[in-house]
Amino acid sequence: MHFISSAFWVFLPLVLVLYWAMRGHWRWQNVLLLVASYFFYGWWDERFLLLIAGSTMVDYVVGQKLGQLTAPRARKAWLGVSLVFNLGMLCWFKYAGFLVDQWVAAWSAVGVSMDPMTMRIILPVGISFYTFQTLSYSIDVYRRRMEPCRDVVAFATYVAFFPQLVAGPIERATRLLPQMLGPRNVTSTSIRSGMRLICWGVFKKVVIADSAAVYANAAFGEGGWSGPYMALGVVAFALQIYGDFSGYSDIAIGTSRLFGIRLRSNFRFPYFSRDLGEFWRRWHVSLNTWFRDYLYIPLGGSRKGQARALLNVAVVFLVSGLWHGADWKFVTWGAVHAACFVPLFLSGGNRRPERKWHWKDAPRALWTFAVVCFAWVFFRADDMVHAVEVLGRMTEGWRGEAPTIKMKQFMPFATVLPAFLILEWAQFRYGIRWMWRGLLGGPWVEAGLLALALFFGLRQASQEFIYFAF
Repeated sequence: MHFISSAFWVFLPLVLVLYWAMRGHWRWQNVLLLVASYFFYGWWDERFLLLIAGSTMVDYVVGQKLGQLTAPRARKAWLGVSLVFNLGMLCWFKYAGFLVDQWVAAWSAVGVSMDPMTMRIILPVGISFYTFQTLSYSIDVYRRRMEPCRDVVAFATYVAFFPQLVAGPIERATRLLPQMLGPRNVTSTSIRSGMRLICWGVFKKVVIADSAAVYANAAFGEGGWSGPYMALGVVAFALQIYGDFSGYSDIAIGTSRLFGIRLRSNFRFPYFSRDLGEFWRRWHVSLNTWFRDYLYIPLGGSRKGQARALLNVAVVFLVSGLWHGADWKFVTWGAVHAACFVPLFLSGGNRRPERKWHWKDAPRALWTFAVVCFAWVFFRADDMVHAVEVLGRMTEGWRGEAPTIKMKQFMPFATVLPAFLILEWAQFRYGIRWMWRGLLGGPWVEAGLLALALFFGLRQASQEFIYFAF
């Protein structure tokens, strides 16, 4: 089940009605949320429930043991249980097939033919997200930044909370778990803001992302475009992945507010960034801060000299690429960002505090967007060979004929896109509250966004959320 489906729009109102009817009984509300979350997750494949239940119970037990023990060696051993189980499960489902393929390819390069036993490994939806969420709990309890949770239902609800289960935001136990351990207050303000976020997220997904996907798929497809039309196809993918992923995050955050639960913001208008450091503070914030707190800083951060800091930066970017998938194209995507980030890091520009945006910053923002789009080529391509082919096509055919495009199919998107960019800019420049409470304060705005989403949804096939694959 996913957000842009008829099943979800039947499921959500039913859960909300039952949840609001239990007002004042937060423990029973947790039971309802847990059952609903497992139903939501099991909709894809009921076998996935064994994995999330296993991850939940392992980290719950690890948390209890870490709270009881004082001996450093014993505490490290129990933390190791969590790390081995969660990372082992993640590596098996995401990387086992890739590692076998690389092993076969390596032997083939020296003339040895191998025919290994192959297995069809199904990647469980959202495994990259909830394993990081459970790991953060065990690590924070180990670091004594929080007390272990004694309420197993509340802890299981924290792990499986369905709005952010399969594609984030990746929440920390220190922030989300306390909300599961007490009453939640659902107000008219939280309902209104939640509905607004849901409508805006659906609009970004259906109208912007799914429409941009038509351009991007044509450009990256067989016999695709070249020259400026290929470059526009890459920009279309940049719009697609932003509308798709940030749209999901908006729907998740908005849905959570209907339950009186607040999730962290995951996107802060990243394409207006003036350098890569700012971009990574604005794009997929929950993942990037996770890597900062649980990988970069434990590796030594910037405390052990510049050479070690550069190595740590490279490790974080490469691991970030691998987190997205077991493929050299994702490693290259991370390496491109690392290489472009290093000069900024050496100059100390990554530490500059963000200042008010000015029009003189536009060239820097355009250059940053160009670098990000260049890296997106590797992210979107089928493989490394395809990525190189796409980059080659971008450099040729600048005087060729325009590709055949069905203008009737694309004109509605071309009409709506400028309005979307203006709204994004207004929110970035003047603030989200000013935008939605001042300029666009009426309920007609939400109705208009949903009407546009319905119009576009009927015109084209809905695309699955991109980050479901990670």
